Formats: sequence, structure tokens, C-alpha cells
Amino acid sequence: MAKEFSRADRVAQQMKREIAVLLQREFKDPRVKMATVSDVRVSGDLSYAKVYVTFLNFNNDEAEVKEAIKVLNRAKGFFRGQIGHLMKLRIVPDISFYYDKSLDTGMRLSSLITSTIAHDKALSREFGTEAEENAAEAAENEQNLEEED
Repeated sequence: MAKEFSRADRVAQQMKREIAVLLQREFKDPRVKMATVSDVRVSGDLSYAKVYVTFLNFNNDEAEVKEAIKVLNRAKGFFRGQIGHLMKLRIVPDISFYYDKSLDTGMRLSSLITSTIAHDKALSREFGTEAEENAAEAAENEQNLEEED
């Protein structure tokens, strides 16, 4: 029977939890505020880990995001040491931090969808009576075709 999760996946999940707690409680650099861990990917041999983080208070300021990622990558020894103690791994992965743009992309897409829906509603209000008449006429034609059969 195949395993449901590989060891790398289980280590990645545990690292995600531990790094999130470390960022919240232990890591005290003022340049890194409100950081959340969105994903951790560990290589199959457990030697490398990519940690994807998002920042909730930078408002798409690329300079601040780049600075925060640099700070986190400079402190990867701290995180690696803490992970080694907390998880008791024989091989502690080399950690690299990356900015996860999916939250920004999702918010941008959500705003585009919202504006499209609002625009669609405005058009339907403007051309609503004509569309309702066309829909009623199509329903009547469909009913007539069913009666003929």
C-alpha cells in the first residue's frame, strides 16, 4: 500500500508550523512585520527547504518586501538552528526564503472580478428591459416548439 504523504511532505508541514511560530514569537527584527508562512517545500533528500512568506502590512511596496526577504535570508542560520532543536532532525534542511505573490495576485483578481460584476450590473440596468423582453420571447418560442412536437 502506497504512503499517503512522503517524508519530505511531512517535514515540510512541520517546518511550516514551526517557522510560523518562530516568526511570530521569537524573531524580533523591526524590518519584518506581520510575516506569515504560506508554504514550505522540502527537497526529496531533505537537504533544501524553500519557505514562501507573505507580508500583510507592506501594501505592495517592493522595496520593503525585498528588504524583509533579505533580512530573513540573513537570519536563516537562526531558523535552521531552531528547527534542528524543535524537530530533532538528523539532517536539517538549508532554508531559503521567498516572497509569495499569490496573496497579492488573488486580491488583484478579486477586485477585477468585483469591478466586472459591477460593470455588468450597470449594463443590465441600462439594457435590462430589452434583455427581459428577449428572454420572454425566447421562452415563448421554446414553449411553442415543445407544443408542436
